[in-house]
Amino acid sequence: MILPPRLFAVTLCCLVGAAALPALAQPQPQPQPAPVFVLNSLDANVSVINPLTWTETKRIATGKEPHHIYLTPDEKSVIVANALSDTLTFIDPKTAEVQRVISGILDPYHLRFSPDMKWFVTAANRLNHIDLYRWDGSNITLVKRVATSKTPSHLWIDSKSTTVYSTMQDSDELIAIDLATQTIKWRTPTGSIPADLYGSADDKLILVGLTGGDTVEVFDVSGKQPQRTKVIKTGAGAHAFRALGDGRHVLVSNRVANSISKLDLQTLAVVDSYPAPGGPDCMDVSRDGKFIYVTSRWARKLTVIDMTDRKVVRQVNVGKSPHGVWTLDHAPR
Repeated sequence: MILPPRLFAVTLCCLVGAAALPALAQPQPQPQPAPVFVLNSLDANVSVINPLTWTETKRIATGKEPHHIYLTPDEKSVIVANALSDTLTFIDPKTAEVQRVISGILDPYHLRFSPDMKWFVTAANRLNHIDLYRWDGSNITLVKRVATSKTPSHLWIDSKSTTVYSTMQDSDELIAIDLATQTIKWRTPTGSIPADLYGSADDKLILVGLTGGDTVEVFDVSGKQPQRTKVIKTGAGAHAFRALGDGRHVLVSNRVANSISKLDLQTLAVVDSYPAPGGPDCMDVSRDGKFIYVTSRWARKLTVIDMTDRKVVRQVNVGKSPHGVWTLDHAPR
């Protein structure tokens, strides 16, 4: 059919105008949040939890007694340390897929990378030594095995990557290891059953949680010898630390008291407290800083605490003796 000239012109104009209109925007898929990992120490596996539905999606088999977890410097893997199997399990922090397993790492109970990303350090809780490894971005090489006192527990490394601090759980000590010489610089007595420790941003102070008591001890480590300067009462079984990410506050889990204390690092005082049933242990904090994720060690649960309302808002069933907890979607550390 041949259109009259005027109708043809109108039709052509409409077609050109329609072609010039932008295509309707298609809805873009929303990025999925990173899973929450919970280490089930007595089940030899890791619970993977969806933070949208708060359901356990699967369990990842690891070695025996996975206790702690740490992100690699390139943020492409999280490492689960399997103390009784002498292995490290590398897991993709976004997909929760196992990437590789490294064997021959003797009793890796606690683990940490140095801030300069050159050192990888493990504490052998049952074998009484600390291992210092070189990290080349992919592989680790043992440089020195340092014999310690009884039961090295948790580790901290200063911001300059010069000193490793470790608590001695069964000999009630805090020690400092010089990374340049791989030797112990000093040791000092602590209260009963020292567990986790936390260092101030200026490297002047080390805080030590006393699981055998109800306090956090503060040591000034800026001089040649450490000095205990303060004792902060938090709650029975003071155990693990987690910075809130605001540069000023840190959380302390009180395992026996079933509570979490919020410490002000400027005043070195407790400024808030939260209920945490079931023997609270390791913690992480949501990216927006509103929620605490804490393992309830004796209740086989991950507990989520609303910091504004100061109450438990949900619990997720996990495995036996849940210990470490971690997610890529966390508040700054």
